[in-house]
Amino acid sequence: MVSDRSLLIVEDDEGFARTLKRSFERRGYDVVVAASYDEVGEILKLRSPEYAVVDLKLGGASGLVCVEMLHAHDPQMLIVVLTGYASIATAVEAIKLGACHYLAKPSNTDDIEEAFRKAQGNPQVALGDRSTSIKTLEWERIHQTLIETDFNISEAARRLGMHRRTLARKLEKRQVK
Repeated sequence: MVSDRSLLIVEDDEGFARTLKRSFERRGYDVVVAASYDEVGEILKLRSPEYAVVDLKLGGASGLVCVEMLHAHDPQMLIVVLTGYASIATAVEAIKLGACHYLAKPSNTDDIEEAFRKAQGNPQVALGDRSTSIKTLEWERIHQTLIETDFNISEAARRLGMHRRTLARKLEKRQVK
């Protein structure tokens, strides 16, 4: 029995999506690309892919809503979330919403396929002995607040108790994608 090797790529960066699509097609996948939540909904009316790769930030929206929709459509679908600026908060939410893995960019086709193969958790994974830095905690809180506010910088700044320009400067140093 041949397994279905259909893949949905949810990515708003056309160049990156095109590169991923070609790479997976060379590996024998039947690939379709969507750039938004609405496009994903339209594709799911016609297809039910076995795999999905979802960018965390789609324009001004969160890719987590796509993860939730994909998992609701087919709980067996293996979903990998990609992001340029990973945080523990978004990784936890992605997994809770149905993703099997969460990868920080840059990730290539090999990394993504390996993530599909590692869909089950590993209780033997080594524990780190380094505590989290204040800067990392701050960044994770900022990122979580941005997600909660649908990436509205003014509202996020208000919730964080900081001036909008201060938040904008922090985001310039470490852009959210």
